[in-house]
Amino acid sequence: MRFLSLLIPFTHTTIVLASSYSEPIAIHSCLPANASAPVLEAFVSFSIELAFFPDFAGNLSTPNIFSDNLLNNLGNLTGTKPYIRVGGNTQDYALYNASLPVAINGIYNLSRSADYPTTLFIGPSFFESYATWPNTLFSHGFNLGNNQSIGQDTLLATVPLACKALENGKLYNWELGNEPDLYSTSSQGPVRLPTWNESLYVSEWLNGTKTIKRLLADVCPNMTTPQNYGYLAPSFAGTNNHLNAVVTWHDDLDVDKDIRLISSHNYIGGATQPGVTLQGTLMNHSSTVASIAPQLNESRLLANYSIPFILGETNSLYNEGAPGLSNAFGAALWGVDFNLWCASQGIRRTHMHMGTDYRYASWQPINTNKTTMGTKPPYYGNIAVAAMMGNITAANVSIVNIPQSSIYDASYAAYVNDKLARIAVINMREYNYTTNGSAPSARSSSSYSFSLPAGYGSQVTVQRLIANGSDAISGITFDGYSYNYELDNGKPVLLKNVTRGETLGIWGDVVSVDVPDSSAAILHIK
Repeated sequence: MRFLSLLIPFTHTTIVLASSYSEPIAIHSCLPANASAPVLEAFVSFSIELAFFPDFAGNLSTPNIFSDNLLNNLGNLTGTKPYIRVGGNTQDYALYNASLPVAINGIYNLSRSADYPTTLFIGPSFFESYATWPNTLFSHGFNLGNNQSIGQDTLLATVPLACKALENGKLYNWELGNEPDLYSTSSQGPVRLPTWNESLYVSEWLNGTKTIKRLLADVCPNMTTPQNYGYLAPSFAGTNNHLNAVVTWHDDLDVDKDIRLISSHNYIGGATQPGVTLQGTLMNHSSTVASIAPQLNESRLLANYSIPFILGETNSLYNEGAPGLSNAFGAALWGVDFNLWCASQGIRRTHMHMGTDYRYASWQPINTNKTTMGTKPPYYGNIAVAAMMGNITAANVSIVNIPQSSIYDASYAAYVNDKLARIAVINMREYNYTTNGSAPSARSSSSYSFSLPAGYGSQVTVQRLIANGSDAISGITFDGYSYNYELDNGKPVLLKNVTRGETLGIWGDVVSVDVPDSSAAILHIK
């Protein structure tokens, strides 16, 4: 139900709050028996395009402190900094040049991609970037796409460099190949014949991983133990491409028992697909449910292997996102719904993909002639998800979906050690602050009511994720804090023009919260 009444300024926008509320939804005090497994440590994680990793991380002489501050913010909420997967399309273009005086030398071919170089050389100093972010775990992606002699030479040369950079506790996992299910069909140019199939892929992958382990045994023998050696795999682009992940497992992809995480990739849609809109594609719970359904089916088919299923690369719209959609506040709200839905369905970790100048990136790490360095709207969604998770290292955290009747609403409960702790509510009705130069209309709100189990206190506290509208690209806050680069290099800064410290009463075991259109709220229950 939606009602109009009391005017309260949460931000610069006038908000028309709801005075009545819908029928309360009953919430379990303890984790439901059919709930998914707890999320993994560092559930909120990132995937960074290999060609742009030095931009994000910097090097030993000029580390990117801004990026590290943003990672620390998330780590302060969840107990550990996000895990960083370094890979993407450019990992399968990367060739090694031992005499290269810089970290990266890339050449763009605009007929293939305007967003990243498709001819790419990395030098020895590339691996310095793994030393700039303290207390951070990384996966390094090796090139499987180039199966010529130069590709093999690159593997032989870079394994020793990568292991030296990531020894002493910095390794998350290894990865060999990015989206090999597209090798024979890629729009950037096929790198395998049309006869490419699952058994050929498994053979190449196993040969490559055996080579990696042999090289590790020579250079970094401590990284070949079961505790220190493992892979993300198969890192397919999706569930309906030229190769079938389930078939690769039947073909003994994990015969060596070294796959630690089953990794798949997922995007809601394409940046240039006809009909893609903020309301219809991103700020739409049914769109997220439909997009993830094939991943859940695949995870169920692979469940008997007892290996956690993650999204090793994901974001809103493939081809690096669309301006006005992927870089708007509405995409932050999508990110909250998307990540919490994944967590509630047994996807144990998500790596949000980024690159320099990518429209869907959580932040821009450097200034370029296209994009100004700064914190982008999706980062605020990352923060809200991290706040909903809480300290994953201190307790088991499980997320449960609370069904809503509208596709523009989503809500979730967080259970900490099986006990109800938090409720997140996302109102995804589109409200645009910029309306062709005219004054914006009053901002409506929806009320959400929850019937809490007995035994909780008389009040709950509220944290809000809000901006002037779904089309905003600045002026965003979570719980009154800004993480803008301009304020304190990405560290949280409490603003004075926003409402925070809000409490709600519990009346007859019912708590009700008003959530303005295009915003979200987290209720902390004690």
